[in-house]
Amino acid sequence: MVTRREFLDTVAIGAAGFAVGSTAKSYAQILGANDRLNFAVIGLHSRAYAHLSALKANSKAARITHVCDVDSKTLKKFADSVQQQMGHAAATDKDFREILAQKDVDAITIAAPDHWHTPMAIAGLQAGKNVYVEKPCSHNPAEGALLVEAQRKYGKLVQMGTQQRSSDYTIEIVDKIHNGLIGRTYYGKSWYSNTRGSIGIGKVVPVPPQLDWDLWQGPAPRRPYKDNVQPYNWHWFKIYGTGEALNNGTHEVDVCRWALGVDYPQRVSSSGGRYQFKDDWQFYDTLLTSFEYPDKMIDWEGKSCQGMKFYHRDRGSTIMGTKGTVLIDRGGYEIYDLEGKKTSEYKVGKAASSSDLVGRDSMTDAHFANFIAGIRTGAKLNAPVSVGNVAVTMLQLSNISWEVQRELHLDTTDGKIQNDPQAMKMWGREYEKGWAPHI
Repeated sequence: MVTRREFLDTVAIGAAGFAVGSTAKSYAQILGANDRLNFAVIGLHSRAYAHLSALKANSKAARITHVCDVDSKTLKKFADSVQQQMGHAAATDKDFREILAQKDVDAITIAAPDHWHTPMAIAGLQAGKNVYVEKPCSHNPAEGALLVEAQRKYGKLVQMGTQQRSSDYTIEIVDKIHNGLIGRTYYGKSWYSNTRGSIGIGKVVPVPPQLDWDLWQGPAPRRPYKDNVQPYNWHWFKIYGTGEALNNGTHEVDVCRWALGVDYPQRVSSSGGRYQFKDDWQFYDTLLTSFEYPDKMIDWEGKSCQGMKFYHRDRGSTIMGTKGTVLIDRGGYEIYDLEGKKTSEYKVGKAASSSDLVGRDSMTDAHFANFIAGIRTGAKLNAPVSVGNVAVTMLQLSNISWEVQRELHLDTTDGKIQNDPQAMKMWGREYEKGWAPHI
């Protein structure tokens, strides 16, 4: 086995700096069974099972050769699923650096906690791997900008897991919107509703024997292990997660941005709080955030603990224009006239749910197929990190606006905060010594 030191030397990171639309079926037919890409799946709780399902759907073009998680029970469970689903065993390891040192790995998929996304993705690029990284692609705006720069420098592909970008019906309706279906568009309204429970008040307890807590923390400053953080509630702690805006808002805000044809806004403002419970949750459970452009606007309303729906949906986006409105979600789309009368619809399934996607879904299958085609045939990625990072940065800025309790004014070329040094201090983060990503 290649040692960590040998790996670091090989990819020239150094100890001090590394601190770290077509269908799936059509793409799968591109390659023969003996010419498949070798994938390593890293971070195996929850969303990784959608990666497994998507790679199975594309099994004529790809296979899973390695899996990685810092929790040995989680690792075994997922490895067993790979054996059952793919019909072959995958090599296992708890340290992703060991996997990146393997020359036969062509691509990695990252479903680890948010604080790992950019450091792990950059390490993958430096090791010569193509990268599929779940949203958000970064923990903070500085990381996102660094990852975009790293992709350009090292030349491998990075696809962000905003899978609706590969949805054929979403591609179709966005194209129609761009071609005047509802006139001149100017407003995107998006939302998310859920009924999450309290995470309580955590207690410092011994680290479970199956978990490497030091490696789980990785680039994050060290903290004692508490019983209400891992494996999911890290989303609600600022040192590891990014709140509901990045956990779920990224998807619908990205659809709005895509449909409206906009990038970074001029102004961002947010308001909200933790209202439903009093516990260790460090973010809001209710947030209203607005992104303003010279002649357009996007809103996102997030309710983590209050499940009131809009249009009978837990989540979705409405794009409004001078001649009507289009409602888009993961179950299809609906078209309305100016008076709110439905004039047309297209359904591919039930209305979108607030449930996190952990099993098979056709959009993720197609998103992986697009990524595979990008690697093998040079096909254009539907969500390259340079595109995906815009919505991610926007929502990270909404978090900063919420923190400082005021509107932020931005440089529209890169999203950086203007004339507000206090807010700009939150552009990056503190890292555990020796773990800061760099290129």
